[in-house]
This record gives sequence, structure tokens and C-alpha cells, in this order.
Amino acid sequence: MGFYSRHIMPTLVSCGCSLPMITDERRKVVPRAAGVVLELGAGSGLNLGLYDPAKVERVFGLEPDPAMRAKASRRTSRAAVPVTVLPETAEAVSLPDRSVDTVLVTFAMCTIPDVAAALAGARRVLKPGGRLLFCEHGKSPEPDVFRRQMQLDPLWGRVFGGCHLTRDIPALIAAAGFRIDDIEAGYIQPPSRLGGAMARVGGYLYRGSALAPA
Repeated sequence: MGFYSRHIMPTLVSCGCSLPMITDERRKVVPRAAGVVLELGAGSGLNLGLYDPAKVERVFGLEPDPAMRAKASRRTSRAAVPVTVLPETAEAVSLPDRSVDTVLVTFAMCTIPDVAAALAGARRVLKPGGRLLFCEHGKSPEPDVFRRQMQLDPLWGRVFGGCHLTRDIPALIAAAGFRIDDIEAGYIQPPSRLGGAMARVGGYLYRGSALAPA
């Protein structure tokens, strides 16, 4: 890893993902988690303060990046729920089959190299009827915006740690065998100073839940 990947990119991504408008979106999803939770791409632990301790038994967070794990350590120690951070990728989760009640993924499906494998792993570890909760940015349904997303995607990924702008989140979830039972989609409402074409390129959100096969 180069200097940028070790020192600059983790701080840049963590700061961007902790913006108030992004935190507001997390607050709409994370408190719905219950039981034993697997969080894909736990990053710097931004979700840990949003879990409902009355509903959550334990959280397993996957984070392969050592710089992100270091940033998460303080939040882990202060969390109101028991947390175990596993230094492994979402594509190769080591938890046993049917051992998890909820899988949570927020602003991470854009960076997971093999999303299909990660979702297959999520489905494997979920109990029958378990729930996948998601809040992700991705492909815009507007052709002009999508065209700009396609143009910017290579540069965007290099700057933001492999993040992709163009992933079709509902299609990926459905292709993994989940049944989406609740979804909202639309552009996040940024402060006016962040408005314009760039905010639309990176700000089309999909938020909701999907059920694992019973």
C-alpha cells in the first residue's frame, strides 16, 4: 500500500461517510438491526453508535483494511453493544452457516470488489428468514446522470478506495437470491453548497431491507 492508501484515503473516506446527511441516512437503517448482526465493510465504525442495544445481541464487523480498523478501535471500545471486528473480506466471511439474524451493509457495496460473492456469503450466514438491511449509493435511473457516472467511475474509484458509482444495488441483491420487501430510492438532499451535478452523480441512494430464503 502506498502513502495515499495508508494515510490519506482512509481519513478522506471516513470523513465523507460521516457527513451529517450521510449519518441521517444511516440512522434510518441501522436501528432496525436485531439479534446477532454481521456488518459488511464496517470501516471506521461509524454505525456502532447507532445500534439499538435493546435489540442487538452482538455485532460482528468485517473490515480488511488495517487503517480503517485502527480508526474503528475507539468506537468499538465505547459501543453499547458487544462488537467483534474481524480482519477479513466480505467475500470470505468465516462465520458459520445460519448463525446471523441480520446482515447490515451501508455505503460499502460500492467498494467490495466481488459484490456477488459477498452477498452469497451474507445469504449463507443468515438464518432462514433473516434480514439484509442496506443503505447504498449507486446507479442513477436518469440516463444523463448515469452517463456522467460511467465517465467518472474510474477516477472516482482511484480517489475513494475502489468506490464505484454505477452499481445497480437492487439488481445485485435480487440476483443473490434475496427478496426485497422494503426499498426507497432517490437523490440524497445535500446542502446547497454541495448541490449540482456532482452531488447527483454520487448521491443516488437505495435504502431498505431484503429477506433471505426461509
